[in-house]
Amino acid sequence: MTLTVGVIGAGRIGKIHVDNLRGISQVKVKSVSDVVIDHLEGWAKEKGIEVLTTNYEEILHDPEINAVFICSPTTTHANLIKETAAAGKHIFCEKPVSFSVEETEEALEAVEKAGVMLQVGFNRRFDPNFRKIRELVQTGEIGTPHILKITSRDPQPPGIDYIKTSGGLFMDMAIHDFDMARYIMDSEVVEVFANGAVLVDPAIGEEGDIDTAIITLKFANGALGVIDNSRQAAYGYDQRLEVFGDKGAAQAENNRPNTVEVSTAQHVAKEKPLYFFLERYTQAYIDEVNEFATSILKSKPVICSGIDGLQAERIAKAAKKSLDTGAPVQLQSIEESSAVIS
Repeated sequence: MTLTVGVIGAGRIGKIHVDNLRGISQVKVKSVSDVVIDHLEGWAKEKGIEVLTTNYEEILHDPEINAVFICSPTTTHANLIKETAAAGKHIFCEKPVSFSVEETEEALEAVEKAGVMLQVGFNRRFDPNFRKIRELVQTGEIGTPHILKITSRDPQPPGIDYIKTSGGLFMDMAIHDFDMARYIMDSEVVEVFANGAVLVDPAIGEEGDIDTAIITLKFANGALGVIDNSRQAAYGYDQRLEVFGDKGAAQAENNRPNTVEVSTAQHVAKEKPLYFFLERYTQAYIDEVNEFATSILKSKPVICSGIDGLQAERIAKAAKKSLDTGAPVQLQSIEESSAVIS
């Protein structure tokens, strides 16, 4: 069986997925849509893409296409998921599903009704180092987990135009860490307490957002977690994780260009972390599309489902509420409020 794919949105992430999908022998990338395509014609020809269109509905109505990658702006995700599900096609959607818990719930209902698969693009689940730590937790090698620590710091802040439409630090940046927390600990978050500040760029604060945060989590299994975020780390892309349990601990350190450490009488030095997220998570991006294709071709559950995307959004909403109120927020209150609204 060949899995024929259409991609909606040909920005940076859409192009990455096209390249990675083309590396899978049983996958054919047939169509790509974007709102502006003139600059994409040479690229599409080089990649062997048959159809390049400004009308994404051509992808949805193509009977040959089995799966659709949604790589367009977040504000379009929920409606595109609904339309794609109604067309009977499997879905890979970049994170977050939406900025609204209620809209995400509606999209997931459409997916369930249509009986198609949905994978959310939390690529860090597929990072080899983080997967190894999850394995160590699952097998009990470090015992019962007590504390989770996640450090996630960008090398530089995005432009202000991006900040304006990002959904805020919790929904845009920390949401990866919220998903990782649930994935690694294999337990639901029940309480969130967030502190935030504007320490990197005053313009970010002028847009009503923060650029620095500390978030503490309580899990249903009794464990505790702490996440620290910054929009700017002068030394590179800082991505570290540790789980401490009653039998030991496991840490994943930063990826570097090489592992050489030089020691002299003057200093001890090693390479700085990889600077860009595309370098740091190259293998994770490859593995996530491989496993999505495998899930469809072999009728296996996806590793990161729509429910995983929904739960990460709920934690992000709880973190924002905690920041605004200065008090811990129970996840149950976020779930109940969305249930009332829907």
